[in-house]
Amino acid sequence: MDSSSFISAVVLLVLVTDPLGNIPLFIGLLRQVDPARRQRIIVREVLFAFAILLFFAFFGQKVLRLMHLTDTSLGIAGGVILFLIALKMVFPHPEGRGADHPIHGEPFLVPLAIPFIAGPSAIATVLLLVSREPHRLWEWLGALSVAMAISAVVLGFAEKIADFLGEQVTLAFERLMGLVLTAIAIEMLLAGIEKFVHQIRLAGA
Repeated sequence: MDSSSFISAVVLLVLVTDPLGNIPLFIGLLRQVDPARRQRIIVREVLFAFAILLFFAFFGQKVLRLMHLTDTSLGIAGGVILFLIALKMVFPHPEGRGADHPIHGEPFLVPLAIPFIAGPSAIATVLLLVSREPHRLWEWLGALSVAMAISAVVLGFAEKIADFLGEQVTLAFERLMGLVLTAIAIEMLLAGIEKFVHQIRLAGA
């Protein structure tokens, strides 16, 4: 196992699942829930998200083949999606992301597991990792497991982290992570475009 690529995959998956950015969302949506149940809900929602991402890791290639999608198109689309997610991290909505998902009572699957944890960017990232190097599937699954564990820990201590860091520091850190994710998205997009141009040249030769 290449430790550098494994760590890179973990970092990328943590960035796209964005546990720090989800802290205020989870606190707000779970405020009306009995404090004794909040930890169990967080674990449940992280497990739901993990199961969804595992499904795309194992069966995503079949879905892509069924829809006649190539690795090149997935790479370009994944780069665009990550770039849009990164922009939202750098320039968050004034009312917060939770404003689009008003709920009453205990949240179940939506919107915590989907789309806040296992959103389009996380799904696209898992698909991209597996499609590029399917022989390293178990390495990617390990990276995904570590990323989900990090999300569970961060969200489990969401209120304590928010109180310790404060809203401004949390926001600043999320914007910093957004900048890192922007660079990753651009790199992914350029790699997809380069591969597409190479395929055109080979077809024209």
